[in-house]
Amino acid sequence: MVHRVRVARIAALLGAGALLAFAAASSAGSASGLRPAGHTHARTAARYAALKGIHKIRHVVIIMQENRSFDSYFGTYRHADGIPGFAGHPGTVPCLPDSGESCVRPFHDRYDFNYGGPYAPRNAEADMDGGKMNGFIAQQEAALNGHRSVPKDDVMGYHNGKDIPNYWTYARDFVLQDHMFSSSLSTSNFQHLYLVSGWAAHCTVKGDPSSCRSGAASTPGPGYAWTDLTYLLHKHNVSWRYYIFKGIEPDCESNAKLSCKPVTQGPKTLSPGWNPLPYFNTVHHDHQVANIQSLNGFFRAARAGRLPAVSWLVPSVQVSEHPGNFLSKGQTYVTGLINLIMQSGDWDSTAIFLTWDDFSGFYDHVQAPSVDPYGYGLRVPGLLISPYAKRGYVDHQALSFDAYAKFIEDDFLGGQRLNPKTDGRPDPRPDVRENVSILGNLAKDFNFRQKPRKPVLLPVQPKTDLVGP
Repeated sequence: MVHRVRVARIAALLGAGALLAFAAASSAGSASGLRPAGHTHARTAARYAALKGIHKIRHVVIIMQENRSFDSYFGTYRHADGIPGFAGHPGTVPCLPDSGESCVRPFHDRYDFNYGGPYAPRNAEADMDGGKMNGFIAQQEAALNGHRSVPKDDVMGYHNGKDIPNYWTYARDFVLQDHMFSSSLSTSNFQHLYLVSGWAAHCTVKGDPSSCRSGAASTPGPGYAWTDLTYLLHKHNVSWRYYIFKGIEPDCESNAKLSCKPVTQGPKTLSPGWNPLPYFNTVHHDHQVANIQSLNGFFRAARAGRLPAVSWLVPSVQVSEHPGNFLSKGQTYVTGLINLIMQSGDWDSTAIFLTWDDFSGFYDHVQAPSVDPYGYGLRVPGLLISPYAKRGYVDHQALSFDAYAKFIEDDFLGGQRLNPKTDGRPDPRPDVRENVSILGNLAKDFNFRQKPRKPVLLPVQPKTDLVGP
């Protein structure tokens, strides 16, 4: 069944329209009308010149992609905590048990299309196997139920800098975080809830945070009644937007400019799994629903040099890199977003955090630490791209998506946390995730004394070693 579903996804994808005209346009610079007028950039730079430290960042952009483990993308990155025995990493190359074979070692997977494995909490626990990190193949084979991934056992496959060159370039030029963990030992809907609220819960009374308990979220039903980060942003008059695909993004063959005619049958972001904010009571009570916008709103804001203080960007399935979709299309989409920001008047005051929401059953050799009964999940890639980012730095701190909230709160909210005791809207969450003792501080990835660095514009369709399905 898994095999048939994913084959159907391939067929649907290959029949779709051309990918995101905006991405190619974003690399064309001012010739395509994307660069703001010079006086806008100068005015913005002057406005922020006197700010100190973390407060030099006036725009936080979080780009969340889908379903890749750290080792599947950066396991052979030389200076990271990658696959043992590869690229000079200490230890012996792991060899995982496989029925009918002695064992299977990690291997270079050049396929653009990957299968991955199951990644619900019970699967993740079985993958980790009490710290042995040896259950990935067995979990994939059970899910495939007699079918085979191509290549076989592709949960053990890794990609490298020739397959995903732009992601590796960002790592070399900016910051790679090699201990970024999903916030929850669960699937995508939980990760997106933790991203915006530091918790995932089930609520029984609409609008009553005290009725919420940890667990599978109920929606639309009583809605998400616990407190989310937008509540604090609104309370402190901090602007935010959550950008999604609403099906009206450019979907045309032309790659000359962004202004191709929108269509109404384009790709959409999955809701509520990847787009939970419309179900939060706070968003409605604060009259902030309009802040959940089409990606076209992001295009306009970036071109005008008017990004909000906080932006979340989530993909459609087609460009998400979720198994069953081409990772090259996701890299094109992400590169287009980053190029656009870099050419914006807001670049000199922006921090872009790029991550993937969960590991999707792909092998990773690091056991997820336990901070409470619900997290963390396994490692995922994390990147910081900013004019103040350290160059070629690998951050070994223990991080999770909660670190993004912590950074935003320290930058814009005076250190206020999503804390029931202090935020003015108490809920019974089990802990304040931003204050977990092992959580690192993303501010350490910056050098705020350096002169703002110039953009690193990359081709949106770079030459790769990837091959088709």
